[in-house]
Amino acid sequence: MDSDRITELDFSGNFSGLTMSRREFLKGVGAGIIILFLGGEAIAQRGGHQLPSDFNAFLRIAEDGKVTCFTGKIEMGQGIITSLAQMLADELDVSLESVSMVMGDTDLCPWDAGTFGSMSTRFFGPPLRAAGAKARAVLLELAAEQLKRPVDKLVADNGVVFDGSDKSVRVTYGELAKGKQIIRHVVNHPATDAAIKKPSQLKVMGKPVTRRDAMEKVTGKAKYAGDVQPEGMLYAKILRAPAHGATLKTVDTSGAEKIKGVQVVKDGDFIAVLHKYPDVAEAALEQIRADFNVPTSTLNENNIFDHLLKVASPGENVSRTGDVEKAMARATKVIDTTYLNSYVAHAPMEPHTAVAMIEGKKTTVWASTQSPFGAKDEVVRFLGCAPEDVRVIPPFVGGGFGGKTRNLQVIDAVRLAKLTGKPVQVAWTRSEEFFDDSFRPAAIVKIKSGLTDSGEIAFWDYHVYYAGTRGAEHFYDIPDSATVSHGSGWGGGPGTHPFATGAWRAPGNNTNTFARESQIDMMAVKAGVDPVEFRMKHLKEDKMRGVLSAAAKQFGWTAKPPAGRGYGVALGIDAGTYVAAMAEVEVNKKTGAVQVKRVVCAQDMGLCINPEGAKIQMEGCITMGLGYTLAEEIHFKGGDILDRNFDTYHLPRFSWLPKIETIIIDNPNFAPQGGGEPAIITMGAVVANAVYSATGARLLQLPMTPERVLEAMKKR
Repeated sequence: MDSDRITELDFSGNFSGLTMSRREFLKGVGAGIIILFLGGEAIAQRGGHQLPSDFNAFLRIAEDGKVTCFTGKIEMGQGIITSLAQMLADELDVSLESVSMVMGDTDLCPWDAGTFGSMSTRFFGPPLRAAGAKARAVLLELAAEQLKRPVDKLVADNGVVFDGSDKSVRVTYGELAKGKQIIRHVVNHPATDAAIKKPSQLKVMGKPVTRRDAMEKVTGKAKYAGDVQPEGMLYAKILRAPAHGATLKTVDTSGAEKIKGVQVVKDGDFIAVLHKYPDVAEAALEQIRADFNVPTSTLNENNIFDHLLKVASPGENVSRTGDVEKAMARATKVIDTTYLNSYVAHAPMEPHTAVAMIEGKKTTVWASTQSPFGAKDEVVRFLGCAPEDVRVIPPFVGGGFGGKTRNLQVIDAVRLAKLTGKPVQVAWTRSEEFFDDSFRPAAIVKIKSGLTDSGEIAFWDYHVYYAGTRGAEHFYDIPDSATVSHGSGWGGGPGTHPFATGAWRAPGNNTNTFARESQIDMMAVKAGVDPVEFRMKHLKEDKMRGVLSAAAKQFGWTAKPPAGRGYGVALGIDAGTYVAAMAEVEVNKKTGAVQVKRVVCAQDMGLCINPEGAKIQMEGCITMGLGYTLAEEIHFKGGDILDRNFDTYHLPRFSWLPKIETIIIDNPNFAPQGGGEPAIITMGAVVANAVYSATGARLLQLPMTPERVLEAMKKR
C-alpha cells in the first residue's frame, strides 16, 4: 500500500477544516502535483477546536511549473509572505519568483490556529520545508520514469530536472505535472520522507531578499479590508457605551432617522446607523441621544497595582531549583524590588475593520484579523449556520501585535449585513480602537535576590503578577531559585482588570525581561562589578554568551561612558531566539526627558531565512519598544478609557529614533527561530539600565516618563 496517496488516507469526513468534501477538493485543486502536510503547531487543541490530524496546509506544482502554497497563516507586516516562500523555493529547487503564497482564505486554505507568537517560522517552517523536499523527490521519481535515467543520476535546478552528465536530457516541472493529478502526503517519518537540505546546500534561504509585498505597499496598491467595497455596501457607525461595563437605559434615534438615506438598526441594546457615505453615517450617529448606567469604580492607572495584588491568586510554580529559603540565610547582600508595568494599547496603523456580505446561504467576510479561522468559527456560531456557508478572506493586515486575534468588528459587520440585507463595512474609529482594544495587562513583578561574599548570585525569588510565564524563567547560573506566576496569563479572571486584556507583542516577555534585567543590573552594582562582566560570569549557555560578546564588541562597551551619557545592557530569550541589547542614552536632568542615542542589538535565531527581513523586524521592534519604555500608557477612570487618540497616547516619533545597529549571528546548523518579537523584549531594561548609568536613578515602572525620571532622581 502506498501510504502517501490521498485515496488511501482516512480523512474521517473532516478534511482538515476544509469546508468541502474530498471529491470537491480534488476537483477544485485541478491538475498538478499536490503535497499535503501538517503545520507544526497543529498537534494540540486550541480554543476547543479539534485540530486536524491529516494536514493543515498544502502546496501545488501546476502544469506551467508555478508553485503555490496554501496556508492559513496571514501576512500582517512580519514578512512571512517572503520568508516562507524562500523556504519552499530552496527545498523545491525553483526560483523565488515562481512561488506564490495563498494565505488565510478559509475557502482555499486548510484550517490553521492563527498567526501569533512568532510561530510561523519555527513551527510551520519545518513541515513546509519537508513538503518541499517531498515534492522534489516526487519530481525526481517522475523524471526518472520519463527520461529513463536512474534517480541518483538526476539533478533538479530552477524548475528543471536533467541528467547530471548530459544537461540536454531534461524535463521541466510543468511537463512532469501536465495532465496529471498526483497527490502525496508528508507523514513526517524519517524512513519515508525526503530529507531537507543541509545548510551548505541552501541557495535561497539565508540570503537577504527584499519583501515581496514592498512595492504594493509603498505605492498604495496593497488592499486592506477597508479597501473592499462590494456593490451596494453601507458604512456602519455603532453607538458605543461611554465606559466598559455601562448599560443602555434610554435611546432616541429620531434625529438620525431624519437624515436622508440613513438606515437606523435597533437590535436590543445594539444600535447602529448606516449610509452609503461614511461621513453621513458619522453625522447621523452624533444625532442619537442615549443615556447609560455607568458602574462606579475608583480604579485608575495609579491605584490599579494595589488592586491587582489584592485579588491575585496564590500563584503556581513555574520553576524551582535548590533551596531558596536556606540560600537566603547565607546571602550577605539582599535586594528586594517591585517592578510595575502599565496598561498599553496595540495602536495598529490599520484599525479593526471588516466587510460582510450575505448572498443566499453564503456569508463572505473580508477582515483585518490574525485568526481568519477563528473569525469563521465565531460567525458560524453567531449565525447558527453550516461551516461551509461562511468564508473569511484576510487581505493584508495593517499591524496586529496580538490585538487582532479578537474579532468583534467581524461579528458587528455580519450582524448588520443580516439585519439590512446589504453588504456592510464596520471600521473602527481611532477612538473605538483605543476603547475596544484588549490591552497589554498592567503587571507587577516582585524579585528578591541575594549575593555571596564572592559576588555570586546566592538566590533568586521571582514572583510575576498577570504578565504570564513567557520570559519569566531566568537563564543565569543560580543554584537556588524559584519562579512563581500569579494570575492566569494576562487575564486573571473576572474582576481583575477593568477592561479586556490580551496578548501584546511578545506577550509578558517585555515585563519579565524589564524586571529580570533591571534586577541583574542592580546586583552587579551591589557587587561592584561591571554589568557585562557580571552577566558573563553567571551565563553558561554558549548562545547567550555569544550574543552578549557580539553586542559588546560592536557597541565598544566600556564601564565609563562619555560625560552626560549612560550605557545599558539587557539580555533575553523569546521565540527560541537569544538577544542582547546595548543602549546609549542622554537624560535632560532639568526636564527628565530621555533621549536614546544609540542601540546595538545582536540576535541568534539559528538559521536566518531572510537576513534583510530579520533586520527590518529588529529595527521595528527597537522602535516600537521605545514606546512602551518611554511613553505608552493607558490612563483610565474605572471603565472609562481617557486616551482615545494620539494627542494623549504617545507613540515613538522619528525624533526619538536612535542610531540602530543590528547583528545577526550566523548559526545555520540550528533550526530557524522566531524573529518578529525578540528584540522588543529588551528595550525597557536596556534603557532603564542606561538611565541609571547616566543619572544614578533607578526606574522601576514603565513607561519611564519625564515625571517619573525626575521623581527617581530626587530619590537617589
